[in-house]
Amino acid sequence: MKKIELIMDAHALDLALTRISHQILERHGDLGGTCIVGMQSRGVFLARRMAAKITAMAGLAAPLLTGILDTTLYRDDYRSRLRQPEVRVTDIPFDINEKSVVLVDDVLFTGRTVRAALDALMDHGRPREIQLAVLIDRGHRELPIRADYVGRKITTSPTQEVSLRVSELDGEDSLWLMEIEGEGGSQ
Repeated sequence: MKKIELIMDAHALDLALTRISHQILERHGDLGGTCIVGMQSRGVFLARRMAAKITAMAGLAAPLLTGILDTTLYRDDYRSRLRQPEVRVTDIPFDINEKSVVLVDDVLFTGRTVRAALDALMDHGRPREIQLAVLIDRGHRELPIRADYVGRKITTSPTQEVSLRVSELDGEDSLWLMEIEGEGGSQ
């Protein structure tokens, strides 16, 4: 894979997360029944940042509830695509029953990862509602799934991939459009 275009630098990424956080706050008003769950791996860091922004904007005494969700074993392709699936941590240390859950991921592509996340989340309880927040919507949906909050929509080809770099893991915040060598990949 090779980098072909910088889509967002650190400043643009922060602005997008701030805008999404404002939209969540506007829609939810009273945040008592709201929580944010980040999807492994980079969605976790985006969720934490948004929760901190919302907590500060709303002047909450306690931080907004935040959890971590791994979808690996819920994916419909984990046996065929991933020879040795890397199962990560799921940590939702609160009851999600009757809560408004904002699910956070970095890139929305085919919709299959979100479908897996919905199944995984439902194993933890029955939320009042589930909303989806994504940094990038790149189109090419295979399932009827859409995001409620989107940082930016971009047009990509199936031979491209969107790659998020976060300072917590990669030492920098940036979002790149990458060209995949060989056959098209998926997210």
